[in-house]
Amino acid sequence: MPPPDFAHPLAWLAPHADARRAAGLHRELRPRPAGDRLLDLAGNDYLGLATHPRVVEGAIEAVRTWGAGSTGSRLVTGTTALHAELEDELAAFCGAEAALVFSSGYTANLAAVTALAGPDTLVVSDAANHASLIDACRLSRAQVAIVAHHDLAAVDAVLAARTQRARSSSRRASTASTAGTPRWVRCTRCAGRAGRCWSSTRRTGSASRGRAGAGCWPAPGSPARTTWSRP
Repeated sequence: MPPPDFAHPLAWLAPHADARRAAGLHRELRPRPAGDRLLDLAGNDYLGLATHPRVVEGAIEAVRTWGAGSTGSRLVTGTTALHAELEDELAAFCGAEAALVFSSGYTANLAAVTALAGPDTLVVSDAANHASLIDACRLSRAQVAIVAHHDLAAVDAVLAARTQRARSSSRRASTASTAGTPRWVRCTRCAGRAGRCWSSTRRTGSASRGRAGAGCWPAPGSPARTTWSRP
């Protein structure tokens, strides 16, 4: 047996993995088969459109026309006329000035926060924020104040005491089940009173609520500086 100094270079991970198992944090991938008829209550295909015939045929036609993959990054050669058409239609559908499509909600959150925040910025972050927003705050190098979930009084207090520019970020101001608009109005007004920007990654209600199914945002009474990011 080799001496400890020559153990496997990743051996130090074993006790950490054991500790995660003991804490009930160990997770494993569970591949699902094609045509699985189980009701999925843990995914993001809320309306079951992933297998809708029109969606499937549209994807097939796009692959026939454009090939598989974008063949490059968006800033180099990866932006196609189809991307531009999609973004124009999304912006018009949602009543926004413009739209930018990302490959995942995670990358959308990273882009939104790092573009709007920097070292001289204060980010007021909801304690229930998604991991993508937590990582985005770290990458932005902004100063972060974490407030209790749904605690608008705490947001008000942090903004009142700030010395930096501020941007309020909340991932879960409404849960996926309630998606209540009044709380979102209060959140945006809270940021508006401080003359600051409110950024939301809200996707709840897309295609099922609001005018023409465009979702519940922008919420009535939202300040002009509201930035909406929908993964």
